[in-house]
Amino acid sequence: TNVPVEEVAAAAPKAAPVVETAHDDFDWSRDKRNVVSYTADEKAKYDSVYDNTFKQINDGEMIQATVESLTKTDAVVNIGFKSDGLISLNEFRDIPGGVKVGDIIEVMVVEKEDRDGHLNLSRRQARITRAWEKIVEVHKTGEVIKGNVTSKTKGGLIVDVFGMETFLPGSQIDVKPIRDYDQFVGKNMEFKVVKINQEFKNVVVSHKALIEAELEAQKKQIISGLEKGQVLEGTVKNITSYGVFV
Repeated sequence: TNVPVEEVAAAAPKAAPVVETAHDDFDWSRDKRNVVSYTADEKAKYDSVYDNTFKQINDGEMIQATVESLTKTDAVVNIGFKSDGLISLNEFRDIPGGVKVGDIIEVMVVEKEDRDGHLNLSRRQARITRAWEKIVEVHKTGEVIKGNVTSKTKGGLIVDVFGMETFLPGSQIDVKPIRDYDQFVGKNMEFKVVKINQEFKNVVVSHKALIEAELEAQKKQIISGLEKGQVLEGTVKNITSYGVFV
C-alpha cells in the first residue's frame, strides 16, 4: 500500500535530543596552536612551586590567623593558606566589644578541605584545647585557679575555667551544706582541680578544698601555740550528753 511520506515521518521514533556535556577530555597542556606548552614533569614542578607559596597546614593544627573582614554572621580570617576561612561570630562572644578587623587570633584547623572544598577553622576548639592543657598542668601542681560560675545544673554548678566548662558538685561548694545554688551563679571564685577525665575531657573543681586547706592551716597554727596549763578563753559551740564542744 502506498503510505504518505508525512505519515511515515510522523510514525518514526524521534531522535533523542543532543545534550551538551563538559569537555572533560580537554587537554589544558596544549595552547591555541595545539602544541604542548609544557610536559607532565614541568606541570608537577609548577604545581609544587604553587603549593609551596602557601602555608602548609594539617588537620588539628593550632595556628595564628588575622581577621580580614566581618559579615553579619561570620569573621573572615586569613591564615596564609590557599583560601580564607569563616568563623561564626558566636565563637567570639567572650571578647568584650566583639572581634575586630585586624585582630590576631588563635584557631584550630578542623579540616583543610571539607566536602565543599572550604577551609574549616574554629576558635572555640582552639580555646578548649589550650584550656585543657592548662587544666592538666594545674591538676598536677595543685595550683589555685579562678573561674566564673555560669549556670546551675543538676547536682551542682557549671564553672568557666580558661574558657572551658567544668563541673562544681554541690558537695564541693562549701564545708557546710548548700541548698541555694542560684546565689553563686555569675560569681568569680577560686577553685582547685580535683579530678580530670582524659578520655572525655571532663573536669571537676572544688571550692570546698580551699576552705578545708585554710581551716587546716588555722588549726595547725592554733595547736602549735597551745601549751599544757595555758589559760584561754573559748566559746561553747555545742553541749552533748557526754561533754561540751568549745
